[in-house]
Amino acid sequence: MQIIENNIFIAFDFGTKNIGVAVGQLITKSATVLKPLYAIKGVPDWKCVDKIILDWNPTALIVGVPYKFDGTEFPVTKLARNFIEQLIQHYHLPVHAAEERWTTKTAKEEIFARGGYKALQKESVDCMAARLILEEWMQTNF
Repeated sequence: MQIIENNIFIAFDFGTKNIGVAVGQLITKSATVLKPLYAIKGVPDWKCVDKIILDWNPTALIVGVPYKFDGTEFPVTKLARNFIEQLIQHYHLPVHAAEERWTTKTAKEEIFARGGYKALQKESVDCMAARLILEEWMQTNF
């Protein structure tokens, strides 16, 4: 994959109530969590998404698309693909689907290891999952 423009990427961990968000760049192939987006049946407040896109001016967007461990789809998988299509239509940026199965579990384990149950309640698991999705995507593709 060719490295282009500013090399900043935004990742979304799609969910029907919360959408985790992270921003990353290729120099270090690392990402940082942002504030989660609240959604109603998988539909975010697009003004909030607009602000993220405007503030960070990403080269591309990455969306975690959940699959069961056997590779079959969850009901939310179709909604995640719809979210990808909406991102393409709204922002005219490249949007990459990142298959994900373990990120939420891994995010919970990482947060718990840092601060126990209190940290799990305070930190956004969804945003940590978005960070993991983005870092794995950058490692795999660059």
